[in-house]
Formats: sequence, C-alpha cells, structure tokens
Amino acid sequence: MKLVVDASVAVKWFFPDAAAAADTDKAAGLLRAMRDGHVDLVQPPHWCAEVIAVIARLRPDIVAEAIDLLDSMEFETIGDAAVYKRATRLVTRLDQHLFDTLYHALAMEQDALLVTADARYLRKARALGRIMRLNDWMPPAEST
Repeated sequence: MKLVVDASVAVKWFFPDAAAAADTDKAAGLLRAMRDGHVDLVQPPHWCAEVIAVIARLRPDIVAEAIDLLDSMEFETIGDAAVYKRATRLVTRLDQHLFDTLYHALAMEQDALLVTADARYLRKARALGRIMRLNDWMPPAEST
C-alpha cells in the first residue's frame, strides 16, 4: 500500500500525548506500519519544511530533535512537473493552497492514497478520490 501523509498527520507523530491533538494513536499506528514495511510513503518535496515549521512554532524546544528524526526517515520525495501541474489545477478547482494540493496531486499521480487530518481540505477534495481521513485509516492486515 502506497501512502502520502500531509503535515496535519506527520505533526501528530511529535505530539502523542497532546490532549488537544485528536487521532494521535492513529498517526502513531500509521508510522509503525511504515516502519514495519506494511506501507510505503511518498512525499512532496515541501513536506519536511511544513512539518518543521509547525513544530518550531508549537514546541521550539524539540525542533532540532524533530529535524533529525524526519531526516532519518528518508521517505521518497517526488516533485516532478506532472505533480505540480495537477496540484495547480487542484488549487483552482478547490480554492486551496498549493502546499495542501501538492500532497493530493502526488497521491493521484502515484496511485497512492493521501491520509489527512485536515477536515477542511478533506471536505472540499473527497469527491476527487485518493484521499481519506486519518481517523478512518486502518493498518493493513498482517499476512500469516
């Protein structure tokens, strides 16, 4: 299973005990599934910067550690012309920021699934497919 996760999900990896952060258990499960090789993650080039920007604002005391962790993950990043072209079409169609549509465009171009906790984007983009709410994500069944 190939996934794209947006910053709304990746940020939750760094705040597992935050009472205000819903679905951190789902985000942690998704991260475990990636670590265990049950899912492959592809990301647009800006994903790391977007996640670090949020962490730097909310918890500057852990940002250096977060950068090291994100760097060690070595997820494949794809930002070719087809992804950018599709993302800019989504910007116009959905009236959303390019950074949000890049995740979705990548999922569409790579036959992947975007997992998001961004309810506003999901509401606008769900009908286009290749997107699901983090709370609905279930880890793949392990083969025996």
